[in-house]
Amino acid sequence: MQAHELDTIDERLIAALASFPRAGLLQLAREVGVARNTAQAHLDRLLAAGVITGFGPDLDLRRLGYAVSAFVSLEISQGRGAAVEDHLAAIPEVVEAYMTTGPSDLLCRVVARDNDHLGQIISRILEVPGIARTTTALILATRIAPRSRSVVHAD
Repeated sequence: MQAHELDTIDERLIAALASFPRAGLLQLAREVGVARNTAQAHLDRLLAAGVITGFGPDLDLRRLGYAVSAFVSLEISQGRGAAVEDHLAAIPEVVEAYMTTGPSDLLCRVVARDNDHLGQIISRILEVPGIARTTTALILATRIAPRSRSVVHAD
């Protein structure tokens, strides 16, 4: 995958979208200080390149009753990865899953209403053949929320 180079208009457009996620294109163009067509062309290019992957909404799952979050590491038996991934995709409380190196094969972020519900979710995860072992770590607090804009200015 080739890296996409951002110019200053791209950077300002991304910042404007972060500050005003519900803004229309005309408002974004005013915030960036360019013509509407210029803003549209940059936005289209960022979408086509896969730099901008969505427009939300971002949800606070705690406010929807999911008070418990955990990371669940899975060790998967050889040749069972696809079946395990399909099974995990069918569990709504598995909100993210990443292939990793090291002692586990997948790292999943799971949300639950309470610890009993978390136990039920882990039991459901284990229903599919091919998971050799799980390890669960409760998330106590978020110190740095998921972010991606900070790396745009890292260089």
